[in-house]
Amino acid sequence: MQKKEEAPVIPSKEMVVGILDAPVSLVLFGDYESIETREVNEVVKKLLQTFEGQINFTFRHFPLTQLHQKAHKAAEAAIAAGQEGKFWEMHQQLMEHPKQLGLISLKGHAREVGVKDKRLLEKLINSDYGWFVQDDLQEGIRRGVREIPVLFINGKEMEKPLTINRLGKAIRDALAIEKKSRRVA
Repeated sequence: MQKKEEAPVIPSKEMVVGILDAPVSLVLFGDYESIETREVNEVVKKLLQTFEGQINFTFRHFPLTQLHQKAHKAAEAAIAAGQEGKFWEMHQQLMEHPKQLGLISLKGHAREVGVKDKRLLEKLINSDYGWFVQDDLQEGIRRGVREIPVLFINGKEMEKPLTINRLGKAIRDALAIEKKSRRVA
């Protein structure tokens, strides 16, 4: 009997919203229990509308498990949903329900956003996606992330506070640099 071949897991760094080859990329390191991460997520949603077609966004998991005990499993659930193309729906669901991140709640959130995986709860219990959350965490540490949220625009860490005005200006500056470099080339 042949063993069913497992599809490779799509990591969160490949779950991008916006234009893939956009001139400006935003990467946010945060966790689903962090109030500040949720606030910055709302700012990023507005920026995606304002700069539609010019930017893209990736959310990377950086669960501060000593403060937020449920953030790691929530991140695993988001990655699990991403395997069915539902990462962003699950991401938003988790952002909107930060106090409901227990295993049963995560399963309910997944069902609500359209995840069909009948083994989701089992996969969360077994930490099937745990290593992928750890990959994000390690990437954040390599980039100097120590506390969250941290936002990078085209690889450059933004100083706090991460307000819509400050980030909008940083994006306009990055777009101007990109435009200039295209003219020179």
